[in-house]
Amino acid sequence: MHMADALLSPAVGGVMTGVSALVIAYGVKRITGDTLNEKKIPMMGVMGALVFAGQMINFTIPGTGSSGHIGGGILLAALLGPFPALLTLASVLLIQCLFFADGGLLAYGCNVFNMGFTSCFLAFQYIFKPIMKRGKDHNQRVLQYIIAASIASVVIGLQLGAFGVVLETLLSGISELPFGAFLVLMQPIHLAIGLIEGIITAGVLCYVHRVRPELLSSAVEDTPIPQTLSTNKILVSFLVLTILVGGLLSLFASAYPDGLEWSIEKVTGTAELEREGSVYETTASVVETTAFMPDYGFAGNEEGSALGTATAGILGSIITIVLAGGIGFIIHVARKTT
Repeated sequence: MHMADALLSPAVGGVMTGVSALVIAYGVKRITGDTLNEKKIPMMGVMGALVFAGQMINFTIPGTGSSGHIGGGILLAALLGPFPALLTLASVLLIQCLFFADGGLLAYGCNVFNMGFTSCFLAFQYIFKPIMKRGKDHNQRVLQYIIAASIASVVIGLQLGAFGVVLETLLSGISELPFGAFLVLMQPIHLAIGLIEGIITAGVLCYVHRVRPELLSSAVEDTPIPQTLSTNKILVSFLVLTILVGGLLSLFASAYPDGLEWSIEKVTGTAELEREGSVYETTASVVETTAFMPDYGFAGNEEGSALGTATAGILGSIITIVLAGGIGFIIHVARKTT
């Protein structure tokens, strides 16, 4: 659901960049030295890498000619807490935009808000946490609560994000995408995508609960991960999974357009809109300069290649580990010295 710059006016894109910057700043302010201790810093990097790799895999939505990919907001929030999760997802989206030309630079603030804020803050806080807290007293059925919380929160978060896309195009005056027609397509297709992502999220969290249930409790209760708790098994497991997903499974991603592109094509007859103007030219020029592997392949290779895709998956995951983990480390050090 990465928005392109052509879906936004410069005014709406600028305002949403400011809104997302304020949300991120608020998240940084709310992070304390206890909730972001030495245990969570590597988790931010590794989980961010897993989400980056996971977003490369589009899964087919049967009977629609469309596809979808995970957003990862609930998965991150359930293991890191909402504020570190938002920073991690914002890092993933920035890397995708600047280095792989996935999502526009003008649209970056919208993408952070639609994919990050709606899931990491709203859906996690008001859907996931209440369901999980009810499950505390039902140890025999805790996996059922994890599944219910995962699916419900992912679906609601994605529905809010999809509606955000429709509303932002409306406020931008994109006449090619009438509000009613666009809405009628965006919400149902992202409901289907949300159900699949919810099941995937539930599977991962059920595994975490079996191996290290304290990680889920830490995020839900907003408490630090115990210093004596070893997270090595989880970290190694997710690193291996990241390599498999980014370096291998990404080769089998669906070729169908994702839910946003599919909806746009159904309304306009084309999956990509175009805009002219100095702002669009400037943002496109910046991304063209920084994106060394546009569309997750080697530059200049329009048809793409298996080696290019696998390389992009592995390299992007490594960059995400460094950026997301580095941000976590800087905040942690800053909190200890204040």
